[in-house]
Amino acid sequence: MSKRPFGCLTPLGLIAAVLTALILTGIVFAQGGVLFSPGPLNATATKQPLGGVSSHAQIPSCDACHVPPWFMESMTDRCLRCHTDVAKQISQSDTLHGALAVSTADLFCARCHPEHRGADAPLTIADLSLFPHEQFGFSLVGHRQTVEGREFTCRDCHLKSLSTFDPHTCLSCHRQQDPVFMEQHLFHYPGDCLACHDGRDRFGRGFVHPDSPFALTGQHQRVECHQCHGGAKSAADFALAATDCFSCHANDDPHEGRFGTQCENCHTTNAWKPAQFDHNLAAFKLEGAHASVACTACHINNVFKGTPTDCFSCHANDDPHRGQFGTQCQLCHRPTQWRAVTFDHNRTAFPLTGAHLTVPCQSCHINGVYKGTPTECAACHREPAFHAGLFRGQSCAHCHQTTAWRPASFFGPHTFPMMHGGASSCQTCHPNSLQTYTCYSCHEHNPAKIQKKHLKEGITNFQNCVACHPTGQEHEGKHDDDDHEHDDDDDD
Repeated sequence: MSKRPFGCLTPLGLIAAVLTALILTGIVFAQGGVLFSPGPLNATATKQPLGGVSSHAQIPSCDACHVPPWFMESMTDRCLRCHTDVAKQISQSDTLHGALAVSTADLFCARCHPEHRGADAPLTIADLSLFPHEQFGFSLVGHRQTVEGREFTCRDCHLKSLSTFDPHTCLSCHRQQDPVFMEQHLFHYPGDCLACHDGRDRFGRGFVHPDSPFALTGQHQRVECHQCHGGAKSAADFALAATDCFSCHANDDPHEGRFGTQCENCHTTNAWKPAQFDHNLAAFKLEGAHASVACTACHINNVFKGTPTDCFSCHANDDPHRGQFGTQCQLCHRPTQWRAVTFDHNRTAFPLTGAHLTVPCQSCHINGVYKGTPTECAACHREPAFHAGLFRGQSCAHCHQTTAWRPASFFGPHTFPMMHGGASSCQTCHPNSLQTYTCYSCHEHNPAKIQKKHLKEGITNFQNCVACHPTGQEHEGKHDDDDHEHDDDDDD
Protein backbone atom coordinates (compact mmCIF):
# COMPACT_ATOMS: atom_id res chain seq x y z
CA MET A 1 0.00 0.00 0.00
CA SER A 2 1.25 3.41 -0.86
CA LYS A 3 1.72 6.15 1.84
CA ARG A 4 -0.90 9.09 1.88
CA PRO A 5 0.87 12.42 1.55
CA PHE A 6 -1.70 14.54 3.66
CA GLY A 7 -2.48 12.17 6.50
CA CYS A 8 -6.15 12.54 7.63
CA LEU A 9 -6.99 15.26 5.07
CA THR A 10 -8.92 12.86 2.98
CA PRO A 11 -12.33 13.59 1.54
CA LEU A 12 -13.94 11.44 4.17
CA GLY A 13 -11.93 13.12 6.93
CA LEU A 14 -12.91 16.60 5.79
CA ILE A 15 -16.59 15.64 5.74
CA ALA A 16 -16.34 14.26 9.24
CA ALA A 17 -14.67 17.46 10.51
CA VAL A 18 -17.35 19.72 9.04
CA LEU A 19 -20.15 17.62 10.52
CA THR A 20 -18.47 17.70 13.92
CA ALA A 21 -18.14 21.51 13.81
CA LEU A 22 -21.78 21.93 12.85
CA ILE A 23 -22.94 19.68 15.65
CA LEU A 24 -20.83 21.52 18.25
CA THR A 25 -22.02 24.93 16.97
CA GLY A 26 -25.63 23.81 17.18
CA ILE A 27 -25.17 22.62 20.74
CA VAL A 28 -23.52 25.94 21.72
CA PHE A 29 -26.32 28.06 20.27
CA ALA A 30 -29.00 25.75 21.63
CA GLN A 31 -27.58 26.14 25.14
CA GLY A 32 -27.17 29.91 24.86
CA GLY A 33 -23.39 29.82 24.63
CA VAL A 34 -22.88 28.23 28.01
CA LEU A 35 -19.79 26.50 26.80
CA PHE A 36 -18.14 29.89 26.11
CA SER A 37 -19.01 31.94 29.25
CA PRO A 38 -16.45 34.82 29.50
CA GLY A 39 -16.61 35.00 33.28
CA PRO A 40 -18.76 34.98 36.44
CA LEU A 41 -21.85 37.18 36.78
CA ASN A 42 -22.32 40.11 39.18
CA ALA A 43 -23.26 38.99 42.68
CA THR A 44 -24.57 42.32 44.04
CA ALA A 45 -27.92 41.57 45.67
CA THR A 46 -31.03 43.81 45.31
CA LYS A 47 -33.44 44.64 48.13
CA GLN A 48 -36.35 43.17 46.23
CA PRO A 49 -35.93 40.04 44.05
CA LEU A 50 -36.45 40.50 40.32
CA GLY A 51 -37.55 37.54 38.24
CA GLY A 52 -37.07 35.25 41.19
CA VAL A 53 -33.44 36.17 41.86
CA SER A 54 -31.69 38.82 43.97
CA SER A 55 -28.55 39.07 41.80
CA HIS A 56 -27.39 38.10 38.31
CA ALA A 57 -25.15 35.43 39.88
CA GLN A 58 -28.29 33.54 40.92
CA ILE A 59 -29.56 33.21 37.32
CA PRO A 60 -29.78 29.43 36.80
CA SER A 61 -28.92 29.19 33.08
CA CYS A 62 -27.46 31.20 30.21
CA ASP A 63 -30.62 30.97 28.13
CA ALA A 64 -32.42 33.13 30.73
CA CYS A 65 -30.63 36.12 29.13
CA HIS A 66 -29.02 34.87 25.90
CA VAL A 67 -31.32 34.15 22.97
CA PRO A 68 -30.66 31.73 20.10
CA PRO A 69 -30.47 33.46 16.73
CA TRP A 70 -33.60 31.83 15.41
CA PHE A 71 -35.75 33.33 18.19
CA MET A 72 -37.93 36.38 17.43
CA GLU A 73 -37.12 38.13 20.71
CA SER A 74 -33.88 39.87 21.66
CA MET A 75 -31.64 39.84 24.69
CA THR A 76 -33.10 43.22 25.70
CA ASP A 77 -36.59 41.67 25.76
CA ARG A 78 -35.39 39.09 28.29
CA CYS A 79 -33.78 41.83 30.41
CA LEU A 80 -37.14 43.63 30.59
CA ARG A 81 -38.92 40.49 31.77
CA CYS A 82 -37.20 40.89 35.11
CA HIS A 83 -36.60 44.64 35.14
CA THR A 84 -40.26 45.63 34.84
CA ASP A 85 -39.57 49.12 36.24
CA VAL A 86 -37.26 49.83 33.30
CA ALA A 87 -39.85 48.46 30.89
CA LYS A 88 -42.34 50.96 32.30
CA GLN A 89 -39.85 53.84 31.89
CA ILE A 90 -39.33 53.02 28.22
CA SER A 91 -42.96 53.89 27.50
CA GLN A 92 -42.50 57.33 29.14
CA SER A 93 -40.30 59.75 27.19
CA ASP A 94 -39.67 62.01 30.21
CA THR A 95 -37.78 59.26 32.03
CA LEU A 96 -34.14 58.25 31.65
CA HIS A 97 -34.71 54.99 29.77
CA GLY A 98 -37.65 56.50 27.90
CA ALA A 99 -35.42 59.22 26.46
CA LEU A 100 -32.81 56.62 25.56
CA ALA A 101 -35.44 54.59 23.72
CA VAL A 102 -36.34 57.68 21.69
CA SER A 103 -32.72 58.61 20.97
CA THR A 104 -31.65 55.20 19.67
CA ALA A 105 -33.50 52.79 17.40
CA ASP A 106 -31.75 49.80 18.99
CA LEU A 107 -32.09 49.85 22.78
CA PHE A 108 -29.37 47.38 23.83
CA CYS A 109 -29.10 47.08 27.60
CA ALA A 110 -25.65 45.46 27.52
CA ARG A 111 -24.18 48.60 25.91
CA CYS A 112 -24.35 50.40 29.27
CA HIS A 113 -24.81 47.40 31.57
CA PRO A 114 -22.23 44.71 30.59
CA GLU A 115 -21.91 41.41 32.48
CA HIS A 116 -19.47 38.55 33.03
CA ARG A 117 -16.85 40.91 34.46
CA GLY A 118 -16.73 39.38 37.92
CA ALA A 119 -18.86 39.17 41.03
CA ASP A 120 -17.93 42.64 42.28
CA ALA A 121 -17.67 44.49 38.96
CA PRO A 122 -20.11 47.45 38.51
CA LEU A 123 -23.15 46.83 36.32
CA THR A 124 -23.14 50.32 34.80
CA ILE A 125 -20.45 51.83 32.56
CA ALA A 126 -20.45 55.63 32.94
CA ASP A 127 -18.88 56.46 29.57
CA LEU A 128 -19.78 59.96 28.33
CA SER A 129 -18.88 59.00 24.77
CA LEU A 130 -21.58 56.30 24.80
CA PHE A 131 -24.35 58.28 26.48
CA PRO A 132 -26.54 60.66 24.31
CA HIS A 133 -26.50 63.47 26.84
CA GLU A 134 -28.05 66.07 24.51
CA GLN A 135 -31.28 64.05 24.44
CA PHE A 136 -31.83 65.22 28.01
CA GLY A 137 -31.60 68.95 27.26
CA PHE A 138 -28.01 69.55 28.28
CA SER A 139 -25.05 69.29 25.93
CA LEU A 140 -21.56 68.42 27.13
CA VAL A 141 -19.94 70.50 24.38
CA GLY A 142 -19.01 73.19 26.89
CA HIS A 143 -17.98 70.73 29.61
CA ARG A 144 -14.97 68.92 28.29
CA GLN A 145 -12.67 69.60 31.20
CA THR A 146 -13.10 70.48 34.85
CA VAL A 147 -11.54 73.49 36.58
CA GLU A 148 -8.56 71.29 37.42
CA GLY A 149 -8.04 70.52 33.72
CA ARG A 150 -9.09 66.83 33.70
CA GLU A 151 -11.84 65.31 31.61
CA PHE A 152 -15.35 65.25 33.08
CA THR A 153 -16.85 62.03 34.35
CA CYS A 154 -20.50 61.35 35.10
CA ARG A 155 -19.81 61.37 38.83
CA ASP A 156 -18.52 64.95 38.67
CA CYS A 157 -22.08 66.19 38.18
CA HIS A 158 -24.25 63.24 39.26
CA LEU A 159 -22.98 62.86 42.78
CA LYS A 160 -25.73 60.67 44.23
CA SER A 161 -27.21 58.90 41.21
CA LEU A 162 -26.81 59.01 37.45
CA SER A 163 -30.55 59.61 37.12
CA THR A 164 -30.56 62.68 39.38
CA PHE A 165 -28.83 66.05 39.28
CA ASP A 166 -28.34 68.68 41.96
CA PRO A 167 -28.18 72.28 40.48
CA HIS A 168 -25.83 73.31 43.29
CA THR A 169 -23.20 71.23 41.52
CA CYS A 170 -23.03 73.97 38.87
CA LEU A 171 -22.43 76.62 41.49
CA SER A 172 -19.62 74.76 43.23
CA CYS A 173 -17.64 74.46 40.00
CA HIS A 174 -18.31 77.84 38.48
CA ARG A 175 -17.54 79.68 41.72
CA GLN A 176 -14.08 78.19 41.54
CA GLN A 177 -13.75 79.32 37.94
CA ASP A 178 -14.90 82.97 38.40
CA PRO A 179 -16.16 83.84 41.88
CA VAL A 180 -16.69 87.58 41.22
CA PHE A 181 -18.79 87.02 38.12
CA MET A 182 -20.86 84.29 39.82
CA GLU A 183 -21.76 86.56 42.73
CA GLN A 184 -22.96 89.26 40.37
CA HIS A 185 -24.72 86.74 38.16
CA LEU A 186 -26.57 85.11 41.04
CA PHE A 187 -27.59 88.54 42.31
CA HIS A 188 -29.35 89.33 39.03
CA TYR A 189 -30.43 85.80 38.09
CA PRO A 190 -31.02 83.62 41.14
CA GLY A 191 -32.64 80.27 40.52
CA ASP A 192 -32.22 77.14 38.43
CA CYS A 193 -29.12 77.25 36.18
CA LEU A 194 -30.57 74.72 33.74
CA ALA A 195 -33.60 76.90 33.09
CA CYS A 196 -31.38 79.18 30.97
CA HIS A 197 -28.18 77.27 30.26
CA ASP A 198 -28.01 74.28 27.92
CA GLY A 199 -24.28 73.51 28.07
CA ARG A 200 -23.33 74.89 24.65
CA ASP A 201 -23.75 77.67 26.06
CA ARG A 202 -26.50 79.69 24.38
CA PHE A 203 -26.02 82.61 26.82
CA GLY A 204 -22.30 82.16 27.35
CA ARG A 205 -19.26 83.37 25.49
CA GLY A 206 -20.52 81.71 22.33
CA PHE A 207 -23.75 83.71 22.31
CA VAL A 208 -23.95 86.25 19.47
CA HIS A 209 -26.72 88.80 19.93
CA PRO A 210 -27.11 89.67 16.21
CA ASP A 211 -28.60 86.17 15.81
CA SER A 212 -31.51 87.41 17.90
CA PRO A 213 -34.24 89.85 16.68
CA PHE A 214 -32.38 92.72 18.39
CA ALA A 215 -28.81 93.25 17.17
CA LEU A 216 -26.45 94.97 19.58
CA THR A 217 -24.78 97.99 17.98
CA GLY A 218 -23.06 101.12 19.25
CA GLN A 219 -23.42 101.75 22.99
CA HIS A 220 -25.72 98.73 23.35
CA GLN A 221 -22.65 96.50 23.12
CA ARG A 222 -21.52 97.82 26.52
CA VAL A 223 -24.84 97.25 28.28
CA GLU A 224 -25.05 94.46 30.86
CA CYS A 225 -27.59 91.70 30.18
CA HIS A 226 -29.62 92.38 33.30
CA GLN A 227 -30.23 96.00 32.25
CA CYS A 228 -32.53 94.78 29.50
CA HIS A 229 -33.34 91.28 30.75
CA GLY A 230 -33.83 91.92 34.42
CA GLY A 231 -35.79 89.30 36.35
CA ALA A 232 -35.54 86.62 33.65
CA LYS A 233 -35.91 83.14 35.14
CA SER A 234 -35.81 81.04 31.98
CA ALA A 235 -34.59 81.12 28.40
CA ALA A 236 -38.12 82.00 27.30
CA ASP A 237 -38.08 85.08 29.57
CA PHE A 238 -35.10 86.50 27.68
CA ALA A 239 -37.11 86.44 24.45
CA LEU A 240 -39.84 88.53 26.09
CA ALA A 241 -37.63 91.60 26.46
CA ALA A 242 -38.97 94.61 24.55
CA THR A 243 -37.02 95.67 21.45
CA ASP A 244 -38.23 99.29 21.22
CA CYS A 245 -36.11 102.15 22.58
CA PHE A 246 -38.79 103.77 24.71
CA SER A 247 -39.33 100.68 26.89
CA CYS A 248 -35.82 101.09 28.30
CA HIS A 249 -35.27 104.83 27.92
CA ALA A 250 -38.65 106.24 28.97
CA ASN A 251 -37.22 107.51 32.25
CA ASP A 252 -34.32 109.17 30.42
CA ASP A 253 -36.51 110.95 27.86
CA PRO A 254 -35.81 114.70 28.09
CA HIS A 255 -38.74 115.37 25.75
CA GLU A 256 -41.21 113.94 28.28
CA GLY A 257 -43.02 112.01 25.58
CA ARG A 258 -43.67 115.03 23.39
CA PHE A 259 -42.00 113.34 20.41
CA GLY A 260 -43.70 110.00 20.88
CA THR A 261 -41.97 106.70 21.55
CA GLN A 262 -39.97 106.09 18.35
CA CYS A 263 -36.60 107.39 19.56
CA GLU A 264 -34.82 105.84 16.56
CA ASN A 265 -36.37 108.46 14.29
CA CYS A 266 -33.83 110.96 15.62
CA HIS A 267 -31.27 109.07 17.70
CA THR A 268 -28.80 106.28 16.95
CA THR A 269 -27.19 103.68 19.20
CA ASN A 270 -23.79 105.36 18.80
CA ALA A 271 -24.79 108.25 21.07
CA TRP A 272 -27.86 110.24 22.10
CA LYS A 273 -26.26 113.38 20.73
CA PRO A 274 -26.08 114.69 18.14
CA ALA A 275 -29.65 113.88 17.14
CA GLN A 276 -31.02 114.21 13.66
CA PHE A 277 -34.70 115.07 13.74
CA ASP A 278 -36.61 114.64 10.50
CA HIS A 279 -39.18 117.41 10.68
CA ASN A 280 -40.95 115.95 7.67
CA LEU A 281 -42.21 113.21 9.98
CA ALA A 282 -44.00 115.87 12.01
CA ALA A 283 -47.29 117.54 11.16
CA PHE A 284 -45.39 120.71 10.15
CA LYS A 285 -42.83 120.12 7.39
CA LEU A 286 -39.92 122.53 7.13
CA GLU A 287 -39.76 124.12 3.69
CA GLY A 288 -37.95 127.10 2.22
CA ALA A 289 -36.66 129.56 4.80
CA HIS A 290 -38.15 127.48 7.62
CA ALA A 291 -35.44 124.85 7.07
CA SER A 292 -32.75 127.26 8.37
CA VAL A 293 -34.69 128.55 11.40
CA ALA A 294 -33.30 127.56 14.80
CA CYS A 295 -35.44 125.07 16.74
CA THR A 296 -35.69 127.43 19.71
CA ALA A 297 -37.24 130.14 17.53
CA CYS A 298 -40.48 128.15 17.35
CA HIS A 299 -40.08 125.84 20.34
CA ILE A 300 -39.68 128.33 23.18
CA ASN A 301 -38.08 126.90 26.34
CA ASN A 302 -37.72 123.54 24.55
CA VAL A 303 -41.47 122.99 24.53
CA PHE A 304 -42.21 120.87 21.47
CA LYS A 305 -45.58 119.27 22.02
CA GLY A 306 -48.48 121.55 21.19
CA THR A 307 -46.41 124.05 19.17
CA PRO A 308 -48.89 125.84 16.84
CA THR A 309 -48.48 125.18 13.14
CA ASP A 310 -50.26 128.26 11.76
CA CYS A 311 -48.21 131.15 10.36
CA PHE A 312 -49.83 133.89 12.40
CA SER A 313 -48.80 132.39 15.73
CA CYS A 314 -45.15 133.12 14.87
CA HIS A 315 -45.48 136.06 12.49
CA ALA A 316 -48.18 138.15 14.18
CA ASN A 317 -45.66 140.77 15.25
CA ASP A 318 -44.25 140.93 11.71
CA ASP A 319 -47.61 141.34 10.02
CA PRO A 320 -47.54 144.60 8.00
CA HIS A 321 -51.25 144.21 7.31
CA ARG A 322 -52.07 144.54 11.02
CA GLY A 323 -54.50 141.64 10.85
CA GLN A 324 -56.56 143.17 8.06
CA PHE A 325 -56.15 140.00 5.99
CA GLY A 326 -56.91 137.62 8.85
CA THR A 327 -54.53 134.99 10.14
CA GLN A 328 -54.16 132.66 7.15
CA CYS A 329 -50.88 134.06 5.86
CA GLN A 330 -50.37 131.01 3.62
CA LEU A 331 -53.13 132.22 1.32
CA CYS A 332 -50.71 134.81 -0.06
CA HIS A 333 -47.21 134.07 1.26
CA ARG A 334 -44.88 131.13 0.75
CA PRO A 335 -42.15 129.82 3.09
CA THR A 336 -39.47 130.66 0.50
CA GLN A 337 -39.71 134.39 1.34
CA TRP A 338 -42.36 136.84 2.54
CA ARG A 339 -42.24 139.04 -0.53
CA ALA A 340 -43.03 136.15 -2.86
CA VAL A 341 -46.71 137.06 -2.60
CA THR A 342 -49.36 135.32 -4.65
CA PHE A 343 -52.55 136.95 -3.41
CA ASP A 344 -55.64 135.62 -5.11
CA HIS A 345 -57.99 138.57 -5.25
CA ASN A 346 -60.73 136.28 -6.53
CA ARG A 347 -61.01 134.89 -3.00
CA THR A 348 -62.20 138.28 -1.80
CA ALA A 349 -65.51 140.07 -2.20
CA PHE A 350 -64.04 142.07 -5.10
CA PRO A 351 -62.59 139.79 -7.83
CA LEU A 352 -60.18 141.52 -10.20
CA THR A 353 -61.13 141.43 -13.88
CA GLY A 354 -60.15 143.34 -17.00
CA ALA A 355 -57.98 146.39 -16.46
CA HIS A 356 -58.18 145.94 -12.68
CA LEU A 357 -55.69 143.08 -12.98
CA THR A 358 -52.86 145.48 -13.81
CA VAL A 359 -53.66 148.15 -11.27
CA PRO A 360 -51.06 148.44 -8.44
CA CYS A 361 -52.39 147.42 -5.01
CA GLN A 362 -51.66 150.83 -3.46
CA SER A 363 -53.89 152.56 -6.02
CA CYS A 364 -56.92 151.17 -4.21
CA HIS A 365 -55.37 150.40 -0.81
CA ILE A 366 -54.04 153.81 0.20
CA ASN A 367 -51.35 153.77 2.93
CA GLY A 368 -51.49 149.96 3.08
CA VAL A 369 -55.05 149.89 4.39
CA TYR A 370 -56.82 146.80 3.10
CA LYS A 371 -59.63 146.09 5.48
CA GLY A 372 -62.73 148.17 4.71
CA THR A 373 -61.62 149.18 1.21
CA PRO A 374 -64.85 150.15 -0.66
CA THR A 375 -65.83 148.04 -3.63
CA GLU A 376 -67.98 150.65 -5.43
CA CYS A 377 -66.60 152.04 -8.69
CA ALA A 378 -67.28 155.65 -7.69
CA ALA A 379 -65.01 155.23 -4.67
CA CYS A 380 -62.02 155.13 -7.02
CA HIS A 381 -63.42 156.61 -10.21
CA ARG A 382 -64.66 160.14 -9.58
CA GLU A 383 -67.68 161.06 -11.69
CA PRO A 384 -66.60 163.19 -14.69
CA ALA A 385 -68.14 166.64 -15.32
CA PHE A 386 -69.48 165.26 -18.57
CA HIS A 387 -72.08 163.30 -16.62
CA ALA A 388 -73.32 166.59 -15.11
CA GLY A 389 -74.47 164.74 -12.03
CA LEU A 390 -77.15 162.84 -13.92
CA PHE A 391 -75.96 159.39 -12.70
CA ARG A 392 -75.38 160.05 -9.03
CA GLY A 393 -76.42 157.17 -6.86
CA GLN A 394 -76.17 154.73 -9.72
CA SER A 395 -73.51 152.08 -10.31
CA CYS A 396 -70.88 152.78 -12.95
CA ALA A 397 -71.14 149.11 -13.96
CA HIS A 398 -74.50 149.87 -15.56
CA CYS A 399 -72.65 151.46 -18.46
CA HIS A 400 -68.93 150.76 -18.07
CA GLN A 401 -66.94 147.50 -18.09
CA THR A 402 -63.65 146.66 -16.34
CA THR A 403 -62.00 145.94 -19.67
CA ALA A 404 -62.06 149.69 -20.52
CA TRP A 405 -64.03 152.79 -19.61
CA ARG A 406 -64.81 153.41 -23.25
CA PRO A 407 -66.88 152.59 -25.10
CA ALA A 408 -69.69 152.66 -22.56
CA SER A 409 -73.08 151.04 -22.96
CA PHE A 410 -76.04 152.98 -21.59
CA PHE A 411 -78.95 150.76 -20.55
CA GLY A 412 -81.15 153.43 -18.98
CA PRO A 413 -84.24 155.15 -20.47
CA HIS A 414 -83.36 157.12 -23.62
CA THR A 415 -86.04 158.84 -25.76
CA PHE A 416 -83.90 158.95 -28.87
CA PRO A 417 -82.55 155.84 -30.66
CA MET A 418 -79.14 155.00 -29.17
CA MET A 419 -77.51 153.78 -32.39
CA HIS A 420 -78.92 156.53 -34.63
CA GLY A 421 -76.69 157.10 -37.60
CA GLY A 422 -74.13 154.63 -36.21
CA ALA A 423 -73.17 156.83 -33.26
CA SER A 424 -70.26 155.19 -31.43
CA SER A 425 -70.35 157.15 -28.16
CA CYS A 426 -72.48 159.51 -26.13
CA GLN A 427 -70.29 162.45 -27.11
CA THR A 428 -71.28 162.10 -30.73
CA CYS A 429 -74.59 163.73 -29.88
CA HIS A 430 -73.57 165.25 -26.54
CA PRO A 431 -70.18 166.80 -27.27
CA ASN A 432 -70.16 169.15 -24.28
CA SER A 433 -72.57 167.77 -21.72
CA LEU A 434 -75.19 165.12 -21.38
CA GLN A 435 -77.66 167.92 -20.61
CA THR A 436 -77.35 169.25 -24.17
CA TYR A 437 -77.28 167.65 -27.57
CA THR A 438 -76.77 168.58 -31.20
CA CYS A 439 -77.52 167.00 -34.53
CA TYR A 440 -74.97 169.07 -36.43
CA SER A 441 -72.18 166.66 -35.47
CA CYS A 442 -73.43 164.26 -38.10
CA HIS A 443 -75.86 166.11 -40.27
CA GLU A 444 -74.15 168.70 -42.41
CA HIS A 445 -76.93 171.33 -42.10
CA ASN A 446 -76.47 175.02 -42.57
CA PRO A 447 -77.79 176.67 -39.39
CA ALA A 448 -78.92 179.79 -41.27
CA LYS A 449 -80.96 177.88 -43.83
CA ILE A 450 -82.40 175.54 -41.17
CA GLN A 451 -83.54 178.62 -39.29
CA LYS A 452 -85.02 180.20 -42.42
CA LYS A 453 -86.77 177.00 -43.38
CA HIS A 454 -88.32 176.32 -39.99
CA LEU A 455 -89.35 179.96 -39.43
CA LYS A 456 -91.04 179.93 -42.84
CA GLU A 457 -93.00 176.93 -41.65
CA GLY A 458 -93.82 178.66 -38.41
CA ILE A 459 -91.47 176.57 -36.31
CA THR A 460 -89.67 178.75 -33.85
CA ASN A 461 -88.23 175.99 -31.62
CA PHE A 462 -86.16 174.66 -34.43
CA GLN A 463 -83.16 173.98 -32.13
CA ASN A 464 -85.09 171.19 -30.38
CA CYS A 465 -84.80 168.66 -33.17
CA VAL A 466 -86.21 165.65 -31.26
CA ALA A 467 -89.43 167.52 -30.66
CA CYS A 468 -90.31 167.02 -34.32
CA HIS A 469 -87.97 164.13 -35.09
CA PRO A 470 -88.30 161.78 -32.05
CA THR A 471 -87.05 158.76 -33.99
CA GLY A 472 -84.41 160.63 -35.98
CA GLN A 473 -86.35 160.46 -39.24
CA GLU A 474 -86.55 163.56 -41.42
CA HIS A 475 -90.27 163.51 -42.25
CA GLU A 476 -92.08 163.15 -38.94
CA GLY A 477 -94.80 164.96 -37.05
CA LYS A 478 -97.34 167.47 -38.26
CA HIS A 479 -95.07 169.10 -40.79
CA ASP A 480 -94.43 166.03 -42.91
CA ASP A 481 -96.44 167.41 -45.90
CA ASP A 482 -94.84 170.82 -45.69
CA ASP A 483 -91.44 169.30 -45.55
CA HIS A 484 -91.96 167.73 -48.93
CA GLU A 485 -92.57 171.12 -50.45
CA HIS A 486 -89.23 172.39 -49.28
CA ASP A 487 -87.06 169.38 -49.97
CA ASP A 488 -85.12 171.27 -52.56
CA ASP A 489 -84.42 174.09 -50.15
CA ASP A 490 -82.58 171.71 -47.79
CA ASP A 491 -79.90 170.91 -50.27
CA ASP A 492 -76.83 172.94 -49.46
